[in-house]
Amino acid sequence: MKTSACIVISTFLMSAAVPVFALDASEQARCNISAHTCFNVTENLQTRIAKLRAKITMGEGNYSAKEMKMLEQKLQAAMDQLDKVEGNK
Repeated sequence: MKTSACIVISTFLMSAAVPVFALDASEQARCNISAHTCFNVTENLQTRIAKLRAKITMGEGNYSAKEMKMLEQKLQAAMDQLDKVEGNK
């Protein structure tokens, strides 16, 4: 019984690993580059959002109403972009 369970489990694990081995070197490189790029884009957007939030927190004492509205629009656009990159929308 243990032997057949081990065989079934090992077969399942090998079938799950086959797509990883199917990638050639160039496909793996493209996959790694796009994953790294996606991570950098996400990190940059998070930094941008933090900076915009900090500016908005400074308030209207430092910015006019028009500038505040523009900052809020930029913040919303950056948050929407981040949602798209992360796959939330």
